[in-house]
Amino acid sequence: YYGQTNRKIRSFFRKLRTIARREGGAIGFIEEIDAIAASRSGVRSRSTEISGDSGGVERSTMSEGISGVVNELLVQMQSFDEPTIGSRMRGAVIDLVNRMLPEMKQFKKRPPVSSNILVIGATNRAADLDPALLRPGRFDRSISFDLPSRSGRREIIDYYLQRKAHVPELDREDRRDQLAAITLGYSPVMIEHLFDEALVWALRSNRESMDWTDVHQAKMTEEIGLKQPVEYTDEDRRTIATHESGHAVVAYLVGVGRKLEVLSIVKRKDALGLLAHSDTEERFTRTRTELIAAIQISFGGMTAEELFFGEAGTGPGGDLASATKIAAQMVGSFGMAGTLVSFDAIEPGPVSMGIVGKVLGNDDARRAVERILDRAKGDVRGLLDANRDLVEALRDELLRFDELVGDEILSVLHKAEAARERANK
Repeated sequence: YYGQTNRKIRSFFRKLRTIARREGGAIGFIEEIDAIAASRSGVRSRSTEISGDSGGVERSTMSEGISGVVNELLVQMQSFDEPTIGSRMRGAVIDLVNRMLPEMKQFKKRPPVSSNILVIGATNRAADLDPALLRPGRFDRSISFDLPSRSGRREIIDYYLQRKAHVPELDREDRRDQLAAITLGYSPVMIEHLFDEALVWALRSNRESMDWTDVHQAKMTEEIGLKQPVEYTDEDRRTIATHESGHAVVAYLVGVGRKLEVLSIVKRKDALGLLAHSDTEERFTRTRTELIAAIQISFGGMTAEELFFGEAGTGPGGDLASATKIAAQMVGSFGMAGTLVSFDAIEPGPVSMGIVGKVLGNDDARRAVERILDRAKGDVRGLLDANRDLVEALRDELLRFDELVGDEILSVLHKAEAARERANK
C-alpha cells in the first residue's frame, strides 16, 4: 500500500545500524536501486511514434510517491552518525547531573560512536538516478563495470566450461579463442546461459555433451530466435538461398578481417535467412574502407537477386536500412564524405531525430548518402557478376543442407575457386 516503501527503507537502515553496533560494521547492498531512487524530476521515456528507428519523442512521467521515497532514502543516508535514542537519553541525564556538580567532578560523556556502515547500490540505469543521491556525503563514489573484453570473456568461458559437459573439441585453444571472439557484448551471465542453451540443443540430439554446432545453434536462438517450422515454396527457397549466398560471397571477398560464422535459410523470428559474420580480432574503431565494405555486404543479397532473377524482392528491406544508417554516420558523424560538418553537434530539440534523421533531413547530406550507396551497389554488382560461380556453389549447398557453419562455408567457396582455376587452365 502507499507509503510501504518508505517504511521498508527505514526498517532496512535501522537493521543496518543495529548490526553495525553489534558487529562493529555492516554493509548494505541495494540491488536495482533505480527502482526506488529515480530522479524526482521525472522518469524519461522514449517513443518512436514520429521518427521511427532514427529518433523519437521524449516524454516525462512521474511514478506515484517516488519523490517521497527518494527523500526518505536521503534522510536515512544522512542519519548514520546521529546518536541512538539510548545515547541521547544518557547524554541528557549526564547534562542534568553535571549542572549540579562542580566542574572538577562532572561526568564525561562518551565520545560519539561512528556507525561503520557501507551502503552499495547497483543499477544498469545510473543516468536515471536522482542527482542528490550522488552528491558528497551520500553515494560518494560511482564505479562503472563494462562488459568483459575478449581476454575477460576467454577467462569466463574457461571457468564455465569446467562445469559444463562438452566434447574435447571445445578444449582446443583455437575453439576457446573463437568462442571469446563470437561472444562480443556478452556479460558473464549471458555466456553461462549460452552454454546452458547449447546443452539443451545437445540433449535434443540425445547427446550429453555440447559441441561447436550446439553453441552456434544456441547463439542464434538467443540473438535471433528459435527455428520456425515454416515450409518455403521452391521459389522462395531458391530466392532466399541466392540472397544469403550473395551476402556471404561479398563478405568473403571484401570483408577483410571478418570470419563467416553461419549461413542459413532457416526462418527465425523475422529473419527468413541470415549470414552471421564477425571480426577475427576485437576492434574498437573502423576505417572508411571497412565501413564501405559493410555497406557492400548489405547490398550483396539484393544484387544477387537482381543478377539471377532480373529483379529483387522484398527481402532486402532490412539490408537497405542497415546500409543507409552506416552511410548516414559516414556523412554526418565521421567526416568521411567530403564534409567535416558534424550533425552530432546539433542541439536536440523537442523531437529527437537521431543522426540518421538529421542527415536525411538535409538535402545535401541526403545526396551524399545516396552517392555512397549507389557507388557501393555498383561495385557489388561488378563483384558478383565476376563471381557468379561462388554464389551458385553456396546457393546449391544451402538448398541441400539449409544451414552451413564456419569452415563448411569456406570449404564450399574454396572448392568453387579451385574448380574455376581448373576450368581456366
